[in-house]
Amino acid sequence: MKTAGPSEAKARRGLELTPFQGLRYDPDRVGSLAAVTSPPYDVVVRPDGLHHLQSADPHNIVRLILPEADTPEARNAQAADTLNRWRAEGVLTTDPEPCLYVYEQRDGDELLQRGIIGTLRVSDPDERLVLPHEDVMPHVVADRAALMLATSANLEPLLLSYPGDGSTDATADLIERTAKTPPLLATTTEDGFRHRLWSLTDPADLATVRTDLAGQQALIADGHHRWATYRRLRAEHPSPSPWDDGLVLLVDTARYPLRVRAIHRLLHGLPVADALAALHGLFRVRRVDAPLPDAMEVLAEAAGAGNAFLLAGDGTFHLVDRPDPDLLARTVPGDRPAAWRTLDATVLHSTLLKQVWRIPEDSPAHIAYIHDTAATVEKAERDGGTAVLLHPVREEVVRDLARQGVTMPRKSTSFGPKPASGLVLRAF
Repeated sequence: MKTAGPSEAKARRGLELTPFQGLRYDPDRVGSLAAVTSPPYDVVVRPDGLHHLQSADPHNIVRLILPEADTPEARNAQAADTLNRWRAEGVLTTDPEPCLYVYEQRDGDELLQRGIIGTLRVSDPDERLVLPHEDVMPHVVADRAALMLATSANLEPLLLSYPGDGSTDATADLIERTAKTPPLLATTTEDGFRHRLWSLTDPADLATVRTDLAGQQALIADGHHRWATYRRLRAEHPSPSPWDDGLVLLVDTARYPLRVRAIHRLLHGLPVADALAALHGLFRVRRVDAPLPDAMEVLAEAAGAGNAFLLAGDGTFHLVDRPDPDLLARTVPGDRPAAWRTLDATVLHSTLLKQVWRIPEDSPAHIAYIHDTAATVEKAERDGGTAVLLHPVREEVVRDLARQGVTMPRKSTSFGPKPASGLVLRAF
């Protein structure tokens, strides 16, 4: 009989989701639960959005996940001091016993998402348990690691998905039964989403989740930099340590499909006229005189036939499509699957950014990655830069590439809805 090697033995451990004592806001100590929540740190990209959240409540979670000070060291020290003070004052309190949390997000009648929040064992890439689909930026990982170390906390969960295939029906039924009971908290945020949270403490329920997840493989839907940060911190601290696990939300997308949206690019210092001039003879360029929603429909139609982008920043829109095949052959690496070579994000980064516009993709001084379409356009028009708007990739393409071990260019997709930050934290 063949004996399993170390890597095979590790792979058999599967996803291990552990109960923890969540740190949550005391609703009697804050204006409202909605006023202390925030989108994930990388969605709050504009100063006006940051300041809006800060003014919503003096205890808004954004003061922890995006502290403001003159230096990174000062920012992290400020977040740590703020977290310690809020705990001492009873603004944040620890739940009495370890538990998993059922989390629900509902957007009217249009969308319902439910999943389980817990701490997941941080696994190695060769275990093929948690699959990334995008590259990360080292400076962002370093920034998040410094903040987590300073606060000794996971301040917000990342979003993982798994395709329940019938073997997780017991957990799915448990989630749906739990959602019929009174929640620990319920709030509606200003975007119209209703959030509810329940705790699971019964040993039988915890065993059900543990058994079902043991055979699953998860895709990182949102939080690549936080997962890379978890892996970095685990590597830097001998086991056993609190960094062996990281805070996650796991969603069964067979029951609750995620939305997939694009993340757009804002090119600082590159006027639209210059961007278009550089494309002469390389892409077809057409002016689109239409409102943003209609222009995005034009982009969607063009993207169905091949690579297409929408440029904005000069008061109108420009559809860029039909790239020269010889240009793609020269600029897109040929050692990846065809599904990767034909991605819009691949052509954008390999061809447009690197070869045509000569813009470094990892330099915040040259490029910003923005989730909100209108905000990208508005900022480009205000600053004289170029907004590059993309059409989203289908989830099945993302998962197929991830299973092949192929990562997409950074910030290629935006899965959602993302968990609200501030509903439950994990502090060591």
